[in-house]
Amino acid sequence: MTTREITLRADDITFGYVRDRPVLTRWSAEFPAGRITSITGPSGRGKSTLLYLLGLMVRPTSGRVLLDGSPVHDAGDRTRARLRASVFGFVFQDAALDPTRTVLDNVTESALYRGEDPRALAGRAHSLMERFGVAVPGDSRPGQVSGGQAQRIALCRALLGDPPLLLADEPTGNLDPGSARTVLDAFVQHARDGGTVVLVTHDPRLAAECDEHIRL
Repeated sequence: MTTREITLRADDITFGYVRDRPVLTRWSAEFPAGRITSITGPSGRGKSTLLYLLGLMVRPTSGRVLLDGSPVHDAGDRTRARLRASVFGFVFQDAALDPTRTVLDNVTESALYRGEDPRALAGRAHSLMERFGVAVPGDSRPGQVSGGQAQRIALCRALLGDPPLLLADEPTGNLDPGSARTVLDAFVQHARDGGTVVLVTHDPRLAAECDEHIRL
């Protein structure tokens, strides 16, 4: 499957959670389509924060985030939510599954906001879960699965809509080597199909297999 190509860029962005103590200062980079970019560096340097900025979950104090050259950092909440649902796929460090929903609902829920057919989504979700070895019933709850299974469920959720932009925070941190290899292969294939993939990782082996490298 060919993924729609979108170039993601951060242009001179500054952000801090506390006034006068920025985590990132006038930081710029471009993330090209068809490539996997690793973001590495010591804890506290703003790696996860950078993903939140790129993924339009927080706004920079100054500077811009651009998709195909168009600024989106200052878009309204509704537009940002639409872009997150239609353009981005996210894999968070802690999987970020909703404990009140079933595993299947966790995989499909964000795609439902795009108005897709629930039955078609369920079929694709089951195929992804099988592909990534999520051997649990779809009606299970997140509290009934292991940390590694939860991370793979989060990957299924991120890939369900074949997003042009895939952002992942320590995506293999809770996985055994075999599962980690499967996840990395999925990212490689997504990039080869035209997607833009940005990974935060402390794993030098994972970073070494990426096309581009940024150290904060």
